[in-house]
Amino acid sequence: MKKILIVTTISGFLPQFELNDVKLLQGMGCEVHYASNFDNPVYSCNREKLRSMGIRLHHINVMKSPAKLFDNLRAIGEIKKIIDDEGITMVHCHNPMGGFTARIASYMSEKKPYVLYTAHGLHFYKGAPLKNWILYYPVEKMLARITDGIVTINKEDYENAKRLPLRKNGIVSQIHGVGVDEIRFCNKTEYKDRLRKELGIPENAIHIVTAAELNDNKNQSVVIKAIAKLDNKNIYYSLCGKGPDKAGLQRLIKKLGLQDRVKLRGYRDDMENILATADIFAFPSKREGLGIAAVEALLCGVPLVVSDNRGTREYAQDGLNALVCRENTPDDFADAIKKLAEDNNLRKRLSDECRISAIPFTLSEVEKSMRDIYRRILVRQ
Repeated sequence: MKKILIVTTISGFLPQFELNDVKLLQGMGCEVHYASNFDNPVYSCNREKLRSMGIRLHHINVMKSPAKLFDNLRAIGEIKKIIDDEGITMVHCHNPMGGFTARIASYMSEKKPYVLYTAHGLHFYKGAPLKNWILYYPVEKMLARITDGIVTINKEDYENAKRLPLRKNGIVSQIHGVGVDEIRFCNKTEYKDRLRKELGIPENAIHIVTAAELNDNKNQSVVIKAIAKLDNKNIYYSLCGKGPDKAGLQRLIKKLGLQDRVKLRGYRDDMENILATADIFAFPSKREGLGIAAVEALLCGVPLVVSDNRGTREYAQDGLNALVCRENTPDDFADAIKKLAEDNNLRKRLSDECRISAIPFTLSEVEKSMRDIYRRILVRQ
């Protein structure tokens, strides 16, 4: 039996994004192991549920910050031991530090497994800060030499990854993200009024939703500032997620006097219901590899207001299913929100195109690509 080890930095990453890959591998007769830092979930992570699915769990001390050198060195040793003790034949790693520690551990191991790295957004890209190219590009170039395959989720990363010096016969592939469940995420307009009432959103209000970790990169503050500029008491904003910027966002909301209309909803595992209440989905990230939350909104028929970046360019088409704004520009976001809030016909026209444009990013489509990638690797082994 082939034994596959999935490695991530954040333990909730697998249940949130990678369960379909697990099912694919198990369907191919593989035993799936999962190594992560279970003290750092970010997303919800029910370990008992994962075990009940037949996944073997391993806690490692990997940390998101490269500065946590001691912890990450320990994690390399821990992953190496898992590979050797369990007889792992393939390592599929995710997240920057998950990818770093797992690839070093694989190189050091006795078993020399096939190494596949999914880049959910390379840190070096057109327009990235110079320090990203100085720091991250040389490291990724070095790691590529001990990597058999790289999977990217946007075109720009695909082109950059093709220039990296992978192992002999190494392959770079592109997929459309991790796949979104097109059955779960759909237009549930029949529940809209009841769900809005539960959230305290007035019947005729414009409801903007964002789903993302509360951090500097996700940049929710630019939407809050845009709403303050509009001074339209009929606009409400729900921020779904948790993260280090929670306190700062709360202070900004209070400073701008928006406590009655801008709410931090915390992490939600019912985003399909939240999206059913939304008129606009705001996605103001400074950087995105893709941005699966925005695709979920598209499948629910919710028009986007997004920052222009390599991730959103994969699906956000200005004037068709979205209004695209310059990064970190409150005036642009205010103008876009104002247009959609005041023009029902524009919202309806964009909404009609949303689900169609998201079809390539659905589970059923992405599954075809990942099945081909895994099958090619397993056949070679």
